[in-house]
Amino acid sequence: MPESLDLRRGLQSAQLGILINSLLAMVKLVAGVAGNSYALIADAVESTADIFSSLIVLLGLQISEREPTENYPFGYGRAESLAAGVVALMLIGTAIGISIEAVREIRLPHHAPAAWTLGVLVLVVIVKWFVSQRVRQTGEALGSRSLQADAWHHLSDAVTSATAFVGICLAVVMGPGWEAADDWAALVASAIILVNGGLILRGALHDLMDRTPETTFVEQVRRTAAQVPGVMAVEKLFVRRAGLRYFVEIHVQAEPLLPLRDAHAIGGHVKAEIRDQVPTVAGVVVHMEPFEV
Repeated sequence: MPESLDLRRGLQSAQLGILINSLLAMVKLVAGVAGNSYALIADAVESTADIFSSLIVLLGLQISEREPTENYPFGYGRAESLAAGVVALMLIGTAIGISIEAVREIRLPHHAPAAWTLGVLVLVVIVKWFVSQRVRQTGEALGSRSLQADAWHHLSDAVTSATAFVGICLAVVMGPGWEAADDWAALVASAIILVNGGLILRGALHDLMDRTPETTFVEQVRRTAAQVPGVMAVEKLFVRRAGLRYFVEIHVQAEPLLPLRDAHAIGGHVKAEIRDQVPTVAGVVVHMEPFEV
């Protein structure tokens, strides 16, 4: 798949998130204030944060696909991982902010939220769930850490809305004494968001620290190299991720008395096969070694 098409799909997903979050943030804020629901207001705050997170993802994707330069010979792929890390930190910050306000609201006496706000929450849950699934599928297809983080951001919005729905239902059905139920719901939602933010941040840090990718990917590269004619063994294999692309350093063993020209040809074949069979690999460095029993 051409890189330009990959980038276009990623940008479209980020743009969709910006549009949906802008609309929902306004709807939830108005409904929360008019309906006396802090859980909805917290939802509106998170949707606003989602707008900025999608903008960060958009910028990260655009920068990550720039061509390598003399000063950046490995390209700008880390911008995508940095974007994922920033989005994760925003999730964590949002969770902390919501929890602080929820505790404050729990301690202060206030009126129960209006029953009609439940309809708004149902709409939000449905819309955000579908958006999160679309962004997640695109992120997984492209191997984009930042898009997957953005998808979790959308899903966390659906989760906060779902918990707010439960809280408001309790407040409306149970009556006096249960006014703070939606605030407790906001507190539960903040804990879920905090956990998701931590998981996303961990993944982004793994990429930035050059942690070896998942075993299935590494084994695919190893098998591809081992099947090249003339390769007798794969001695060492190092893979690191930079945004949507991977860089490979591999040591392959061949016949010890092979002429240098032939050994060089085998190395070139290994490089070509890896690039052909694993399109997400942007660069391959092959070291030829003598085969030893």
